[in-house]
Amino acid sequence: MARNSETARQPQGVTPSGIDVLDRAAAILFAFRRDDEPLTLTELSERTGLYKSTLSRLAQALCHHHLLIRLSDGRYWVGSSALHLSAVYEAGFDLRDILLPAMKELSAESGEAVSFHVREHDHRVCLYRIASRHSIRAEVHQGDVQPLERGAGGRVLLAFSGEPGEPYDTVRRHYVYLSIGERDPETAGISAPVFGVGQELIGALGIVGPAARMGMNEMESYRPRLLQFAARATTALGGDAAPLLQAALEAGPARRAA
Repeated sequence: MARNSETARQPQGVTPSGIDVLDRAAAILFAFRRDDEPLTLTELSERTGLYKSTLSRLAQALCHHHLLIRLSDGRYWVGSSALHLSAVYEAGFDLRDILLPAMKELSAESGEAVSFHVREHDHRVCLYRIASRHSIRAEVHQGDVQPLERGAGGRVLLAFSGEPGEPYDTVRRHYVYLSIGERDPETAGISAPVFGVGQELIGALGIVGPAARMGMNEMESYRPRLLQFAARATTALGGDAAPLLQAALEAGPARRAA
C-alpha cells in the first residue's frame, strides 16, 4: 500500500513535533491570523498544504473540542476553548519565570550584567537585573528609571514603538542596538527586543558593562547570542521569534564566553 506523503505546511515560527496528527491539527489552528475573516476549507487547504478530506476530518474533531467553530456558511473560525486556554495561561503566567533563567544564563556566558527594560511613557524602567561577576561593573539597578533616547535599551524600545528615522530604521532592520557612552561616558551596552503575542513589544533585553571592557568588537561578538536569547524569550511569550533568529544568523557565529 502506498504511503500517504501528505505533510502539513507549518506556519512561520512553528516546527514539526514528529507526531503527524498533532502537527496537522496545529497547522490548522495556526493558519488563522489576527486580521483574518473566517476561512473556507479551500483557504485552509492553501495555507496548510493539507488535502480537503484530511482537513474536514481534523476540523470536525477540533470543532468537537471547541477549538474551532463552523459557521452557518461553512467557514471556520477559532473556537471558545482557545479563550479558555488563554485565560489558564495568563492566570499562571509570571514574566520572571521566563526571563530570569535566560538572563542568568546569558550573564554567565558573557560575564557581564544583563538587564531587561520596559517602557513607561517617556522613560524606561529596569524591571530585572542580573549583576556582573566582575568587581568593576556598570551600576544599574532594578527599578532604576532612565531616559529612552540614550542607551541601547531605550533605543530599542523607541525603535519598536514606531519612532521614525535613524537610528531606529536600522534597529528595526537588525533587531539590535549597540551603544557606547550614550547614557554614561564609561558605560556600553547592546540590547534586543522581546515580543509577545501578536508581536507586541514586551521590553528590551540587554548586556551592559564598562566601556573599557565592552568595546564594539566585544559587543559584536555578543550580538548573535543576545538575539538567540531574545528569540527564546519571545517564543515563550507567544511571539514570533523568526525575525530575531534570522538576525542572529546574519550577525554570524556567536562567541561563548569562557
